[in-house]
Amino acid sequence: MDISGRTVLVVGGTSGIGRGLARRFAAAGSTVVVAGRDTGKVADLVGAGTVEAVPVDVTDPASVLRARDEVLAAHPDLDVVVTMSGVMLFEDLRDPAHFEAAQTTVAVNLLGTIRVLDAFTPHLLALGRGDIVTVTSGIAFLPFPLMPTYGASKAGVHAYTEALRAQLAGTGVRVTELVPPAVATAGQEKVNPAALPLDDYLDEALDLLTADPTPEEVVVQAARRLRWAERDGTYADLLRQRSQALATLPGR
Repeated sequence: MDISGRTVLVVGGTSGIGRGLARRFAAAGSTVVVAGRDTGKVADLVGAGTVEAVPVDVTDPASVLRARDEVLAAHPDLDVVVTMSGVMLFEDLRDPAHFEAAQTTVAVNLLGTIRVLDAFTPHLLALGRGDIVTVTSGIAFLPFPLMPTYGASKAGVHAYTEALRAQLAGTGVRVTELVPPAVATAGQEKVNPAALPLDDYLDEALDLLTADPTPEEVVVQAARRLRWAERDGTYADLLRQRSQALATLPGR
């Protein structure tokens, strides 16, 4: 996948990996639009003249359609859509009050992804070319029991991505899935000291993403033990290890 000279929309790009990808696309010479709820977080990038920003709430259908119309009016040549809005919430499944967190997680991570894809896929099909990039997680393939709905939502995005790729075959629109490990953003370094530094992740991920041919999944080294745990026979042991974090829940 060529990341230079493209017109790129990064939905969920105001922080973390999304913001990092926006910076890397812009540095490669692409026109980049970042969409998110708090566009003030990318004011420095916008002020530097390398990135534009559009507000969007992926849980609100009207907001997504407004963002689509604004982006396509300004950039009818848009040919890359990256959708990565996400929340990571701890849940205690012994307490029914967790449902609110579960509902929020599904609304943002899974339904938000589908909503963005529905908004922009017709444009890319009409263009006859382009790239869609979805973002899941190693947790989609090996759960982290403290965040049960996060894992379920990302597994859903993975399955949806596979289906989307099959349905768009032959249209000129490619579909690629990023499968990050724990990356040191949004406080993850406090939860997981082994989280990969952001720039290290971006270096490795973009080396893979820009390969020819473009891979269907971008799985950096640190994510492979999660992605392939079931195949490698390590799933049960790794899940037991990851379940030890449940001891941090109240009353455990």
